[in-house]
Amino acid sequence: LADELVGGVLSAGPDRLTAAGAAAIPQVVAPGALDMVNFGPAESVPERFAGRRFLVHNPTVTLMRTTAREMAALGAMLGHKLAAARGPAELFWPLRGLSAVDMPDAPFADPVADRTGLDALRATVCGSGVRLHEVDAHINDGTFAVAMADRLHQLIGERAASQAAR
Repeated sequence: LADELVGGVLSAGPDRLTAAGAAAIPQVVAPGALDMVNFGPAESVPERFAGRRFLVHNPTVTLMRTTAREMAALGAMLGHKLAAARGPAELFWPLRGLSAVDMPDAPFADPVADRTGLDALRATVCGSGVRLHEVDAHINDGTFAVAMADRLHQLIGERAASQAAR
């Protein structure tokens, strides 16, 4: 989503996060790597981004940290996509970071920007039926992954039981 919004090179396209919702398939989603925009080599980054925070991941990949303003737009975008779902949609937000480089003392640590994204998401899904889980963990923590997997299993089980009852 960040690449689509900001103009990075790895956008999944404007339909990202719409197919499962349109098909009423239960969704359990996380905002993985919403903190970064992808570019090629450092010299390929558009001039309009001069002065931003970058991380050269390797010679062919340069990452740019999303700003608080971009995170607000991304939170709203994510919320609108999930709110449009015809089936259950739940989002797990990791309160301790969105990527391996978004944790305390890491290059993209920016709790204010992350919180801005969460606040926009929360405001967007309020009253929509989307369930938001704020998890006191980092996105790469095992406890975060298990919480998401457990919830997806529950939703799939509920859907199967509902279909069997028809």
